[in-house]
Amino acid sequence: GSGARRAAEAVANGPDSVEWEGRSLLKALVKKSALCGEQVHVLGCEVSEEEFREGFDSSINNRSILYHLSHQRSLKPSRQFIEWKWVFQRRLVYHDLFRDPLSWSKPGKALPGGPLEALRALDKRTGSGPATIALDSLSWLLHHLPCPILCQTLHALSRQDSCPGDTLPGEQVRVLGLLHEELHGPGPLGALSSLAQTEVTLSGTMGQASAHILYRRPRQRPTLQTQWFSILPDFSLELQVEPLLESQPPSDLHTPSVDPTTHLTFNLHLSKKEREAKDSLTLPFQFSSEKQQALLRPGLGQATSHIFYEPDAYDDLDQEDPDDDLDV
Repeated sequence: GSGARRAAEAVANGPDSVEWEGRSLLKALVKKSALCGEQVHVLGCEVSEEEFREGFDSSINNRSILYHLSHQRSLKPSRQFIEWKWVFQRRLVYHDLFRDPLSWSKPGKALPGGPLEALRALDKRTGSGPATIALDSLSWLLHHLPCPILCQTLHALSRQDSCPGDTLPGEQVRVLGLLHEELHGPGPLGALSSLAQTEVTLSGTMGQASAHILYRRPRQRPTLQTQWFSILPDFSLELQVEPLLESQPPSDLHTPSVDPTTHLTFNLHLSKKEREAKDSLTLPFQFSSEKQQALLRPGLGQATSHIFYEPDAYDDLDQEDPDDDLDV
């Protein structure tokens, strides 16, 4: 696989399928968020850190982000002070659950709650500034956590319970989740779909990928949009126009019509003699008047047959004619 492919805004759910994988799109969105100045936390469950970072350049893997935060303090109504704080953070932080998901090799550093505690700890590690949390993948988490617990954690992680005024614009958290649609039943898929504010399902035709994007906004009707795209080797996202279907070439008016019966292995046309022979042939199941007379009146040299019947002593003979009421 269907994928299947959110921030103080929402959780984004990306179902994929076997034919159209969604990890490349997830990495493209991770790169886009990092280049926009957001710190990206990746919870890697299905691939190693080296494999996930492969294809990213040094600006994503090694470079840090510098944040400056200002706070206004009013000691008196007539005086205000501005305090500046500079924070250095890495662009891409990878939290590895692939190599040792239960921390068996390092028991001293194991999280008490396992994958659930690792998921909840991401909210505390986002720090200051806008952040994106990428879950690779939700399918792995669904196989290790109950669906209701996972949905509650994602809901809290995306801070959807907070009021619009409680979250500063620079502290928004966007959650991206990769979901392998063909591995789950309708129950978990429906639960995660209702939680997501943006759902991207991957498909395609003629070798070109497309994304069916379903937007859900509070107090608004859901909207569906189809976007064709391609992912470059450096995981840059390139939007494309819808491919045109191969059209039939226009028929030439001067081209002679071709007889469809030319190359058949049997003959559909009869000559005059063949048609006369067909009309004069009497089929075996057809009774002509001559054949009927021959069967009803045998000739002198033909033997006749008779049927003799002697009733048994215990036969129940009815003297009345059973067909007396019939006009025969």
